[in-house]
Amino acid sequence: MATVGYAHVEIDEEGRPIIAGTGFKVRMIALDQIAHGLDAPAIQKAHPHLSLGQIHSALAYYYDHKEEMDRDIAERYERVQRLRTNHQDSPGRRKLRERGLIP
Repeated sequence: MATVGYAHVEIDEEGRPIIAGTGFKVRMIALDQIAHGLDAPAIQKAHPHLSLGQIHSALAYYYDHKEEMDRDIAERYERVQRLRTNHQDSPGRRKLRERGLIP
């Protein structure tokens, strides 16, 4: 029996699944669905440069690798939260706060 891959998904040099030939990360398509509740046609409307076939292939890859990808998404989210906490009072934010543009 032949092994069937994902027609539109490839792994980049950093080991991340992307839409072949685009550099667009599968993670972003998965987030469109899990975080924003978008279905494939709505994802395509948001990213018209992608075909429905590419989107469906990316979603299939996500669901076949859900545990690993969810862990990666969670780690990235936690990293962003730490960076925000550590850099909450940057010089630029202080200036904006002094001008009353942010709380």
